[in-house]
Amino acid sequence: MIRMPRILVMFQTVVITTLVACTPIVMGEPAGPSHADSSAQVYDAAMVIAWNERVLAIAEAEDHFLTLKGVRTAAMMHVAMHDALNSIHSKYTSYVYRADESDASPLAASAQAAYEVAASQYPEQETVWTDELQKWLDTEQDEASQAKGIALGRAAAKAILKRRESDNWNAEAKYQWHPMAPGVYAEFNEHSGTPKGFIFGAGWSKMKPFMLAEAEQFRAPPPPPISSRRYTAAFNEVKEVGRYASESRTPDQTHLAMWWKEFVESSHNRLAREIATREGSDLWDSAKLFALLNMSITDAYISVFDSKFFYNHWRPYTAIRWAAHDGNPDTVPDPQWNNTHRHTYAFPSYPSAHGAASGAAMTILGKIFGDRYKFTMSTPEVEQAGPLSAKIRMVPPTRSFTSFSAAAHECALSRVYLGIHFRYDSEQGEELGKKVGTYGWDHYLQSIE
Repeated sequence: MIRMPRILVMFQTVVITTLVACTPIVMGEPAGPSHADSSAQVYDAAMVIAWNERVLAIAEAEDHFLTLKGVRTAAMMHVAMHDALNSIHSKYTSYVYRADESDASPLAASAQAAYEVAASQYPEQETVWTDELQKWLDTEQDEASQAKGIALGRAAAKAILKRRESDNWNAEAKYQWHPMAPGVYAEFNEHSGTPKGFIFGAGWSKMKPFMLAEAEQFRAPPPPPISSRRYTAAFNEVKEVGRYASESRTPDQTHLAMWWKEFVESSHNRLAREIATREGSDLWDSAKLFALLNMSITDAYISVFDSKFFYNHWRPYTAIRWAAHDGNPDTVPDPQWNNTHRHTYAFPSYPSAHGAASGAAMTILGKIFGDRYKFTMSTPEVEQAGPLSAKIRMVPPTRSFTSFSAAAHECALSRVYLGIHFRYDSEQGEELGKKVGTYGWDHYLQSIE
């Protein structure tokens, strides 16, 4: 039995100073009546985007997204911003906090809300947060309106921080190793590059979700039996297209296998920032977008790790090397088999966490902008193997899509070509993520105009 530390991986915190500055802009004519009068102005998404980019950059610098701290912080921050804004002008239902502050400054309220959450989670970056806050407070010339906005932002942040203070995001977790058997997750520390006895993410399913009633709400159905035709087909597929230097894998499949390796909380938030800017999303719409996006990604991780540790299913690396003992006469072992990037993540296989997180995020983007939306994503470089390995350039650095659902599906299947998941892992992960995203969209931050 192994007991996991409170923070799995922590690194020296780095102050980020190279982020692109976003200048606050007040645009257009009045947006229509607020809950008090018709003086609400239209503000663009620049402020929400700036805070999103800065928080996630600092989160990645601290722990490379190897804990849920960064995406949890982003979710809380954007919820606080959303609730503050909708206490000034009621465009959407609130998440946890609601007031009637129509005279408060929207920029002061949302910036203060972002500051309070960010500073509470990354206090060592106080100078960064103070500078970002002041940049937005300086745009409000009405001192009374600014003061009300500051008070409102603090109240909204306090409410979400109070809601999440005992959510077990970093609780200690126990994992019981099981004897080697067909389909059972087994240790492969020589391939994962982790200490002997280490397993990643055992406590993630114990975290309280933001939107789901419980982690197991959308628990995946069981993986196929090892003796089944479905398992055999999935085994043979990943054995061929997921092997190192595979002659069955096309160049495009090799490219997408590596290109999709970046964690969803980084790549999909970046995509959302680009689309929100392109589409001219306003301050209210962008606050909702990023709140739903990051709550959905977080809940997808919580939900998928519930399924992972419930089923404790083995990885292709183990299955292919140990196939002589699996009781299935149609699976041929290869004791020397290795996968595309010669690394396997140290936690159970079924279902795919990458597929779930992308499925949830792309579902939210599809609900907001319409699924059949053409876009191009850019990933200039990725880790060559596991976390913290050397970076390699992606050539080309972009991939283009005709819909969010198509991108989510490609992301999920990329793990098969990478050789770290069976097809059913990827498909069920994607399906679980879609359920999480759809549930969040149907039940939270609803339009009331």
